[in-house]
Amino acid sequence: MKICIAQQNYHIGNFEQNTLKIIGAIEEAKKQGADLILFSEMSVCGYPARDFVEFDDFIAKCYESIEQIKAAADTIGVLIGSPARNPNKKGKDLFNAAFFLYEQKVIAEIHKTLLPTYDVFDENRYFEPADDWKVVPFKGKKLAVTICEDIWNLGNNPLYRICPMDKMMDQKPDILLNLSASPFDYTHDEDRKATIKSNVLKYKIPLFYCNAIGSQTEIVFDGSSLVFDKDANLCGALPMFESAMAIFDCSDDGSILAPILEPAARVPNKELNPLTLIPELNIDQVYKALVLGVKDYFNKMGFKKAILGSSGGIDSAITLAIACEALGKENVHAILMPSPYSTDHSINDAVQLSKNLNNPYDIIPIKEVYESFLSTLKPLFKDLPFSLAEENIQSRSRGNLLMALANKFGYVLLNTSNKSELATGYGTLYGDMAGGLGVLGDCYKLQVYALANYINRNTEIIPRNIITKAPSAELRPDQKDSDSLPAYEVLDQILFQYIEKRANPSTIKTLGFDSALVDKTLKMVNTNEYKRNQFCPIIRISPKAFGVGRRVPIVAKYLN
Repeated sequence: MKICIAQQNYHIGNFEQNTLKIIGAIEEAKKQGADLILFSEMSVCGYPARDFVEFDDFIAKCYESIEQIKAAADTIGVLIGSPARNPNKKGKDLFNAAFFLYEQKVIAEIHKTLLPTYDVFDENRYFEPADDWKVVPFKGKKLAVTICEDIWNLGNNPLYRICPMDKMMDQKPDILLNLSASPFDYTHDEDRKATIKSNVLKYKIPLFYCNAIGSQTEIVFDGSSLVFDKDANLCGALPMFESAMAIFDCSDDGSILAPILEPAARVPNKELNPLTLIPELNIDQVYKALVLGVKDYFNKMGFKKAILGSSGGIDSAITLAIACEALGKENVHAILMPSPYSTDHSINDAVQLSKNLNNPYDIIPIKEVYESFLSTLKPLFKDLPFSLAEENIQSRSRGNLLMALANKFGYVLLNTSNKSELATGYGTLYGDMAGGLGVLGDCYKLQVYALANYINRNTEIIPRNIITKAPSAELRPDQKDSDSLPAYEVLDQILFQYIEKRANPSTIKTLGFDSALVDKTLKMVNTNEYKRNQFCPIIRISPKAFGVGRRVPIVAKYLN
């Protein structure tokens, strides 16, 4: 049987575009002689549609698209993903479903069993789990069709009590097909391979896995669709972060008529679960995910041009380089806004960066704006000493200037804050925390440095001085980040343990970190939740990002 995998980038709620993409792939697959084409989870409407699925009109449009796609499914089997109405009304109104189309009919409707409700997933909010499990007979084969999470429980996941594949094995399936929308993080590539390999070893049948690609606000899908033969050899891998399609010939004996890319012995046996932060881990993938995150956010929202504050520091430098790659250098405007405390080398570094990238830039000193604020506030500030208030006035002055330019010329402001800063509250609300998209908000400072080295792998784009100089907000004389924060080499590891690993304070202290420093750091994290709650969407590249996937109370006593 010739099976085509179509790895496509969908736009949530853009039914016309999504349907045209799907039909286009079907027609191409038919030309190439495919018997069956497999698309990703919720391909009709895009994933995750979240509360849109609660609108009757949204579901009606899903069914209208299925009708259009069904007309193209004449001589080829088509597996697409969509919400499906639940006629029994005993639980939720909808299923997360796969529709199997053939001879211009729906020959099967398969429902997702395991509904993830953790991190960025909230499927139990919307969908009813499957309550029956049947293979689909097709062209002399029995197909076990599953949806994403359904293959992530091999009977040992405490989140679930059912293993869908176990329910189908007595029907003796020949091939396992999985429609997936599995988000990217820098540990997930190995994790995914290990999980699929485990399924193949357990059930002894080939597995075809189709994953979505593209960014949906904060969530990036990397594609990486995979094909394994019955012996758990990796025989097919579609590219990461690209739309692609490929056809694979599956023999009757469960082998795949394609070269083996990775023999079973070399495919990982367990998930990648680093015990400590490894800044360089899959940094090439992180870079590509961030580029795709920016590109899709702009394209799908209809935005064209970006603006950002270029300080001569490493965070704004990496954000600028990523934005130029994603949007084109001519579409990214850098604004240099030196204050009375900015050093000449910072201005020069920022200018050199824009010259290296060949993007437009302007210099707007904020000295007069800053002094105007101080003059206006003097009757109230009186002769009180210089403090955080004066520092934040500079940051908010920059934020106002950037937003004024964004409003006047139709830019979207890119935020340059990193995860270390957001975690500890080292940022100014309505100042350097302003923006429409947080590009580096899920990258620790050490990962930002790793990104700089990756960007400079072939030639110097990020000026060397930006990488080597001590980080500073330059809001007071001789200011350094280290005046307020522990060294990033220590801080980031503590934050990683608390945020990604969810380690208790006592556990973190047993790893050799200073007890008082751990307490201070975790208190900063928790007392600054109110700031992060007002922050813009963040492109997710880690297993635990700030935003929709991390839900902690703002007002709480724990660790405060």
